[in-house]
Amino acid sequence: MKSSSICYKRHRFPPQIIARAVWLYVLFNLSFREVGEMLLQRGIDASYETVRRWVIKFGPLVARNLRQGQGRPGDVWHLDEVAVRISGRKYWLWRAVDQHGVVLDEILQSKRDKRAAKRLLRRLMKRLGFIPKRIITDKLRSYGAAKREVAPGLDHWSHKGLNNRAENSYPPFRKLERTMQSHRSPGGLQRFVATHSAIRNCFSVPARRRSALTNRYHRLEALDAWNAATQPV
Repeated sequence: MKSSSICYKRHRFPPQIIARAVWLYVLFNLSFREVGEMLLQRGIDASYETVRRWVIKFGPLVARNLRQGQGRPGDVWHLDEVAVRISGRKYWLWRAVDQHGVVLDEILQSKRDKRAAKRLLRRLMKRLGFIPKRIITDKLRSYGAAKREVAPGLDHWSHKGLNNRAENSYPPFRKLERTMQSHRSPGGLQRFVATHSAIRNCFSVPARRRSALTNRYHRLEALDAWNAATQPV
């Protein structure tokens, strides 16, 4: 599917610089100030606040275009949830990852119960357009209860040691979370994780690709996809 062009009008910096700043911030766990310093080293005087506005405005648009260009995901889904704090309040970030390590979706919810698990499953099936062959989760009983109501015939494996694919997808998010120091609002975090996952999906080498040559080809493909996704009007 062809990516939609992005409008960069009324911005004094060229689209290539804006796209570069967004790429640096999301992919390399840098702070806004660090991205500003890297741009300044190249003769581009953009404040950290300018970089922040670029990421907020253009990051979701680039992520949308990258998701449009993705192929069909795997049919084995690993589901997991992790606690995050926003202004002192505890939330749960629910995440689904396929057997190749591709993040399928993330939803920030206030509860860790059956209703939240049902919402994740229904949203995944509606968004991806198919029912998976299998879901793999930890021992949280909410998954089994939700599965029985949403898709009773779905194969469900529940074991702590089998869910490493989902659990191993959190470190990049946690690293950037420490760089950000805090989340300002649930809506802001939801927008951020959607952008972060889509861009990392594009550049992260799938588990099935191991050799140096295939890794190199994957990086070149990812750069081509990024250039297409950031194409100006």
